[in-house]
Amino acid sequence: MIDVSRTMSTQHPDNVQTPFFSDSEIVSGDSEIKEAYYVFSHLACREQMWDYEGKDVDNFVVEKLFSKYNRYFRAHTLGRDNFITLRVPNPSVQKTSGKLLLETLESFPRNFDAAKVFGQDVPPIFEVILPMTSSVKEIQRIDSYYRNFVSGKASKPVMAGDITVSEWIGEFEPKSLNVIPLFEDRESILGSAAMVGAYMRPQKDLEYQRVFLARSDPALNYGSASAVLLLKIALERLHELEEQSSVKILPILGVGSAPFRGNLKPTNVQNCAGEYPSVQTFTLQSSFKYDHPEYLVRKSIEALSSAPRAGPLEIDYEKALALVGKMTKAYKEEIEGMLPLIGKMTKFIPSKRARKLHIGLFGYNRSVQGIKLPRAINFCASMYSLGIPPEALGLSALSEKEFDELCSMYVHAREDLQDAFRFANPKNIEALPASVSKRLKRALSLVPTETDDEYIEVTSYIFKDLKADNTSIVPEHVSTAAWMRNFLG
Repeated sequence: MIDVSRTMSTQHPDNVQTPFFSDSEIVSGDSEIKEAYYVFSHLACREQMWDYEGKDVDNFVVEKLFSKYNRYFRAHTLGRDNFITLRVPNPSVQKTSGKLLLETLESFPRNFDAAKVFGQDVPPIFEVILPMTSSVKEIQRIDSYYRNFVSGKASKPVMAGDITVSEWIGEFEPKSLNVIPLFEDRESILGSAAMVGAYMRPQKDLEYQRVFLARSDPALNYGSASAVLLLKIALERLHELEEQSSVKILPILGVGSAPFRGNLKPTNVQNCAGEYPSVQTFTLQSSFKYDHPEYLVRKSIEALSSAPRAGPLEIDYEKALALVGKMTKAYKEEIEGMLPLIGKMTKFIPSKRARKLHIGLFGYNRSVQGIKLPRAINFCASMYSLGIPPEALGLSALSEKEFDELCSMYVHAREDLQDAFRFANPKNIEALPASVSKRLKRALSLVPTETDDEYIEVTSYIFKDLKADNTSIVPEHVSTAAWMRNFLG
């Protein structure tokens, strides 16, 4: 069995500090090639996500890594010691990107040929992540398309009575791919074990199956605490599937540095790993890698890599779903009361990677009361910049008893909320619509936390200037607040 990595570097743009290897604040192109090498060679993270979903990336990453970093990859085999894992578009949702999926699948044999020329005998890339998975057929289509129309074309004649494609241009390797479904909304997360089980059943001699669970998008759509409970239910069901099938189910959890998006940062790896002990692979997003000293990043990656994987923490499904229902309803009501403010704030969040519009769940690419809800990172950055911790949204629906029930299942809830609530600005919250302000103050009272006077001062300037449409200095204050938090969003 392949030694599946415990950490996966991603290209999520949640960082404040620009990486030293990038010539621009917006990381793209050759800088992402350098990033992959840096992650492998300096940070000792063994896997890099290569993201075709929602952004422009270099399709010749394997050839460029081999040519630029020849000595390193002679000693560290790509596909065995280090891994590049592609996230591809989902044609069921992203209709205009369907052809890009096919082009990406066609690149696998070319990458294998490049590896052979380099003297390597294993496929350098052999896994794809399918975002926004909502059915078994979506997973099966990629598997089947690759076998039938990519590697499968090798045995077909170029034309009637002619030589085969493989006789003409060579063999097609690998013969098959590993498809990793990424589940992002409530229904798909809760149904992930059933879908993965249905996908696995017809397959023979399956060594393992990786399953990717999103953390940011469910938080954006249902609230941060709701996302945690949904994930815990999914992880327990996936563990049950592992025991029933005798196939290793290896979850990946897509966590970011902001508490709203998972609170995985070098100073909090033990809490995050302890919250989700059955997770095999944790994502290391850009803030994790670049907003902390390199020695600390390396030390935390080593800690995650060496931590033993265990079974999931038990959770009461009925109680958890009842809490999710209450919090989600309150979360959406509170968001709607702030949509105009969020819409204005988002314009001042700096870009860190070249990205395309993401077709999403709560409101990407569609309006909610005339305002488009931003991506999760920009949403978080906007809320924190206003001194409104997004983790507080939805919690006002819970009684003290229900909050205690939440904390019994989400065991590090209080620590995560304290990490977030210290960025609260009571003055700004008081100035929100009364219905929202009252709820937020109630949520903040559940975990009394000392706030930061300097942070309050900066976010007061942002709030005041935004309200007055005096926005020339807002970007500078947004960056200052982000540096104080040690993450963008």
